[in-house]
Amino acid sequence: MTHNETHLKSSDFITDTVIGMSDGLTVPFALAAGLSGAVDSNTVIITAGIAEIVAGSIAMGLGGYLAGRTELDHYQSELKREYEEVERVPEKELEEVMEVFAEYGLSENSQQIIAKELSKDKTKWVNFMMRFELGLEEPHPNRAKKSALTIGISYFIGGLLPLAAYMVTANPQEGLLLSLALTTLCLFTFGYFKSKVTGQPPLTGAAKVTLIGLLAAAAAFGIAKLIS
Repeated sequence: MTHNETHLKSSDFITDTVIGMSDGLTVPFALAAGLSGAVDSNTVIITAGIAEIVAGSIAMGLGGYLAGRTELDHYQSELKREYEEVERVPEKELEEVMEVFAEYGLSENSQQIIAKELSKDKTKWVNFMMRFELGLEEPHPNRAKKSALTIGISYFIGGLLPLAAYMVTANPQEGLLLSLALTTLCLFTFGYFKSKVTGQPPLTGAAKVTLIGLLAAAAAFGIAKLIS
């Protein structure tokens, strides 16, 4: 009997896409909705929206890059420390290996045998400690650059969707209604597939993403109306 297992892969890419797309759909839509309550020109909203999308894409991409670099630098720092400890206090490191296997219910004799075998290869020994003692996985060397591009592009695409409504309507009121319908549909669709891919209840996830986006837009619209 064939047993096929389905596991989520490329989780970093999915995470970055979710971050960029969700903010891209929400923030520019909230800005456009807020301006719709304060100005009478679609041109103003489009100009402000495009400026926000460009600035937001750069800022979000830079944030993703810095997060990726921090993750890689942290891993390299801990890796160096583990190599130093294996050289300086190997007995202590062997005890820590045994403690890991003790948590899985292995006998003390089995723990000692496995620890001694593992210690014969220093690289595998250190990698084991990084993963099972510290819970760290080695980041991809290009993680920071890929994260920056994925988040930035996702934000840009997400931001253009609600703004497009103002490009095909005559005034902010019509633009807001069309943008609301378009953004609601996009938020729901995005939330649905995001939840499906990550193993969450699709309809519940879609409803949450949609609600958050609409609440942000409603708040911005109300504040703009109040100020104007």
